[in-house]
Amino acid sequence: MDIKSYQDHAESFVTHYLLADPFLPYTSVLAGIFLCKMAYDLTELFSSIHIKSYSALTNMKRIEWNNRGISTVHAIIISFMAIYFVFFSDLFSDQRGLQGLMVFRSSPISNFGLGVSVGYFLADLGMIIWFYPSLGGSEYIFHHCLSGVGVAYSLFSGEAQLYTYMVLISEVTTPEINLRWYLDIAGLKRSKAYLINGVAIVLAWLIARILLFIYMFYHVYIHYDQVVLMHTFGYLLVFAVPIALSVMNLMWFGKIVKGLKRILEKGQ
Repeated sequence: MDIKSYQDHAESFVTHYLLADPFLPYTSVLAGIFLCKMAYDLTELFSSIHIKSYSALTNMKRIEWNNRGISTVHAIIISFMAIYFVFFSDLFSDQRGLQGLMVFRSSPISNFGLGVSVGYFLADLGMIIWFYPSLGGSEYIFHHCLSGVGVAYSLFSGEAQLYTYMVLISEVTTPEINLRWYLDIAGLKRSKAYLINGVAIVLAWLIARILLFIYMFYHVYIHYDQVVLMHTFGYLLVFAVPIALSVMNLMWFGKIVKGLKRILEKGQ
């Protein structure tokens, strides 16, 4: 009886406080930070037991190894959510009968996903700054600040969540980028897996970080009558964040293609 009573109180607390609309943005951010901590610890535990080369790494390399575990877990979760909301959910559909303009629509689940992502950007940015420049240089700090501000604004204002999730689909490239680093550290840079992963990076990057961004700009164009009704700061973010990220994506894509060319030339 006591257990049942405790369970009822716990469910009531979660439903009426943690997942209630006024608290959801904050609890989801905390959930994202907690997820990062859990992913870091589980990566460290699993690697120390099952990856032989892990123990031979320097302390800083082990920290980076675990940190990439965080970004991989976040990328998998947020990519699935983003693909669902952009391509399968009716939340941001143009179908008649849906209440409100597309740019002002949100739901508890869409808010929770964005909150988790904000928690990730805060946690990862904190690690990048704390261990600077070992986990990334100034471009990573700029990327995380820009992305974090954009996602946080969309979370707390409820504006342009469709476009935010379109941008977050680009996280689908993160697991491949991390796998490339893991293979390199493990001494498998000349392996077939490294080559296949390199091709996967190029294709995923082209689709998620270049072509999808072009589609997003087109979507903004045909829905400009709604976008212009947003608050000024949100309106500016809809253009500034994707444009800045697009420039960075094109620069990085050039480096990725050059790297793949070198690998293919060595294999001949």
